[in-house]
Parts: sequence; C-alpha cells; structure tokens
Amino acid sequence: MRIGVIGTGRIGTLHARTLSRHRDVGSLILTDADPARAQGLAHRLGETAAPGMDEIFTWGVDAVVITTATSAHAELIGRAARSGLPVFCEKPIALDLPGTLQALAEVEKAGTILQMGFQRRFDPGYAGAREAVRAGRLGRLHTVRALTCDQSPPPAEWLPLSGGLFRDTLIHDFDVLRWVTGREVSEAYATGSDRGPAMFRESGDVDTGAALLTLDDGTLASASAARLNGAGYDVRMELAGERDTIVVGLDDRTPLASTEPTGPPPADKPWTGFLERFGPAYEAELNAFVDVVRGERPNPCDGREALQALRIAEACERSRREHRPVALAEIPDRARASHG
Repeated sequence: MRIGVIGTGRIGTLHARTLSRHRDVGSLILTDADPARAQGLAHRLGETAAPGMDEIFTWGVDAVVITTATSAHAELIGRAARSGLPVFCEKPIALDLPGTLQALAEVEKAGTILQMGFQRRFDPGYAGAREAVRAGRLGRLHTVRALTCDQSPPPAEWLPLSGGLFRDTLIHDFDVLRWVTGREVSEAYATGSDRGPAMFRESGDVDTGAALLTLDDGTLASASAARLNGAGYDVRMELAGERDTIVVGLDDRTPLASTEPTGPPPADKPWTGFLERFGPAYEAELNAFVDVVRGERPNPCDGREALQALRIAEACERSRREHRPVALAEIPDRARASHG
C-alpha cells in the first residue's frame, strides 16, 4: 500500500512515522507547503518527497492522509474523493458548516472513505468509559463533566486560523461526549473569558470557555477548556450515575494537587501536551485507517460524526456571542442546507 501524506508539521510528522513502520504500508509520498520540511522528513524516514500536492494525485497512491492547515482540508477531501481515494483527515473538515457540508457531499457522491482524526475514540480511558456506560454499570447517567486544558497557549499567528476555542479545542470533547454516552446534544449554553494575553482578544477568541449541554435524554453535561493551565496538560471526563461514578484521565501524570491532608501527591511528571498524552491513540487511529482501506474493519469515525461535533461547537459559539441558549435544531445539517 502506498499512502500520500499532505502536511508534515507536528501531526503530519507523527502520522508519517506511524505509517512508515506499518507492516502493510509499503511506501509514503510526503508533501508540504514548505517543500524543504517534507524533504527533510522523507530523508529521515527513507520515504519519497513530492514537490507539490498535485503529485500526490498523479504519482499513484492508494490512500491520502491530510494534516495541512484546516483551511485546506475541505478542498483536499473533495479532490481525493473525485480521485476515488480513501482519506484520513485531521479534524475538522472545515471551520464552517457550508465547507463541511460541501466536502461531505463530494465524499458521498464518490462513495469513498473519509475517516476523521478524533483520536480520543482510540484512548483506553475513553473506551473504558464508553463500555461502562453502555453496559449499565453507572445506572441512569445524570451528569457528565469534560475538560481540556492546554499548558501553554498556541502561537498568536495561528489563533485567527483556528476557528476559536469551541471549534478547535472543545470539539474533541463534543465528539467524545457523543461517542461515550451514545446521546445527542439538544441544547448548548456557553460563555468565555478573554482575560489572558491580548492576542486572544485581538483575534476575537477567548482563552477560557465553558458550555452547559443538555443531552437528548435530559442528562446534563458541562465542557470547559483553557489555553493557559500552568500545572500541565489536563484532559478528563467524569461520568456520574445513580449507581457509580467514573473518571477518564486520572492517573499519576494528571496535573492536580490535592489540598487534603491524606490526598494523593502531585504528579512528578505531569502531561505537557496532546502529542504526549495521546501518542498511543494517534497511532491506533492510523492503524485503524489502514485496516479500513484494506476492507478489514468498518470506518470508526466518518465525516458525519465530524459534522455533528462541529454543529455543537457552532451552537456554543453562537451562544457565547449572543448570550443565550441555542438549540441544536437551529444549526443546520445537510438536509436543511440542501433545501435552503
């Protein structure tokens, strides 16, 4: 199997390394907006660098992995679909609903594969939570709390391209909330704070955000995020039911310090970032993509899943800006958009 990797930044490099050592992947073709960066990675991995994106589609590949800037995702997904190629793409499909819906329409028209990069679905902790909820171990689920806190803020020049805290960061929590609970979000009420560095205010974003989500069975869920959490990279989910309460992301590297006299000691080596925390999950999702391309398993996270996570993020962003609860019914899906 020959796979084209478009984008050789942090995630692209990680994915290229995973694929390069996969027993069922014979070779890679790498390309990047910075040709020297792609060439350097290809040299280190013993793979081939292409001078541009066009070559990915003309040199003959069996599948494509897209890890470019988000602004290029939708166009590349469409191009791959028209070429009949299976695609793995980092989230999101696009930063807006029209771009997302157009890319999905191209994939559905071509009948090709689109697997989205929501790596938390491949993390053992989240998988264990899903199993516990589905098995009824918690009884009636009444409360879910999710959070994602980065240790350090992103570069200022990247913020205007990110889509904002809800679309860029909390979209992972929105996706895994649906995946773990098996429920849909019916309403969102969100707010944010920009009391951190001025670059967030200048880009129209917030550095801290929180959302209260009502699920379609009445379960209440909260999701919060922060760009500057000095203690370390903190990603957790708590699920409370009438019978039991469980937590994802609580281990000896969780950046928490207890004030209780008999509480656990603070972590010696707290997590510092998502690549470290979710390294095995990133590898597992690429391994799954190879299996999907080979026809050995169903798609674990298709483009429609990404659309639903984006709709929640859109509802939260609208709620933050308009200071009101937003029903998910206000955020169009494909059927509404096609009749609009």
